[in-house]
Amino acid sequence: MKIGLFYGSTTCYTEIAAEKIQQALAAKFQVELHNLKDVNIAECAEYDLLIMGISTWDYGELQEDWESQWADLANVSLEGKIVALYGMGDQIGYTDWFQDALGMLNEVVEQQGAFVIGRWPNQGYDFAQSKALINDNSEFVGLALDEDNQYELSDERITTWCNKILDELSEILEGV
Repeated sequence: MKIGLFYGSTTCYTEIAAEKIQQALAAKFQVELHNLKDVNIAECAEYDLLIMGISTWDYGELQEDWESQWADLANVSLEGKIVALYGMGDQIGYTDWFQDALGMLNEVVEQQGAFVIGRWPNQGYDFAQSKALINDNSEFVGLALDEDNQYELSDERITTWCNKILDELSEILEGV
């Protein structure tokens, strides 16, 4: 299975998380990292499984590398692809917009026909609202990381989330 991890990173936190995800999955899969400032989003079409990392900026805005290719994402064929998402945000400084970009990315990939795995519980966070919540606000659409306020939890969350992805992927592949 060919896995590509696409991320945009202004402050390097999303990139560091990408590298940690790559390492966590290395025992089972090779994951190719792609920084969106260096590659075209159309390269997503070359992979069976996609992992996408995005951060929310200011008042619910997209990270600049994602924003520069956002319109192009609508032209990428994601029909039938398996996608896992993770996001970076600040739940205290931007409590009304925590992980909004993650929710916006989920909306686009689902509209493109992708099957999203790796939902993440919203327990252990303190924020007012988020576009990334689903299932009666009990889950995020993907892994939610907050390097500003909960950096000490990130490594454990990444490891747990990667194991969850592997379990979900195993179930999908068994059903094929």
